[in-house]
Amino acid sequence: MNPLKLVVVTAGLTQPSSTRLLSDRLGEAVTRQLADEGRGVDVHVIELRELAVDIANNFVTGFPSPALNAELEAVTAADALIAVTPIFTASYSGLFKSFFDVVDNTALTGKPVLIAATGGTPRHSLALEHALRPMFAYLRAVVVPTAVYAAAEDWGAADAEGLSGRIARAAGELAELMAGRPATSHATDEVIPFEQQLAALRAQQ
Repeated sequence: MNPLKLVVVTAGLTQPSSTRLLSDRLGEAVTRQLADEGRGVDVHVIELRELAVDIANNFVTGFPSPALNAELEAVTAADALIAVTPIFTASYSGLFKSFFDVVDNTALTGKPVLIAATGGTPRHSLALEHALRPMFAYLRAVVVPTAVYAAAEDWGAADAEGLSGRIARAAGELAELMAGRPATSHATDEVIPFEQQLAALRAQQ
């Protein structure tokens, strides 16, 4: 059985980068979960920082450089994608968006995608839902239910149910789609009906 192709797109600007660190952890988690099922995975990492000039030139000339073209072909041929961006001004980075602007608009159709982001504060975690998820929905990708956000404080935490738990859950959902099964969210958070929340607020007044 041929190994599955997993492409990881990471838009960190510094080296080392927390965005690259999160990308690596997600890729490793997906690889482990599929290995447990006897499936091999070829992981290809695309560092957008190294393609910044090529991406800009593509907008001006209308043609990708050989290096950029090779990465665009890798995205198109992938069985699944992990896309990770730093959050700037409550949204994805310009470099991240520019790369997906030059990806063919049919390349991600039906392709499983795990979205993730890094930022300095947990307040920006909703950027995954109001910026990244709609963008990949527009590109007709199949985005897994769990998105992973890592704030600066997450890296030092001992977190069985924090960052590590979110990584494992999202990786499991992507692995299921790569293995040909519908992705299911394994979240165990209790959902409290709105009427019950409203009644509790009234009782406090």
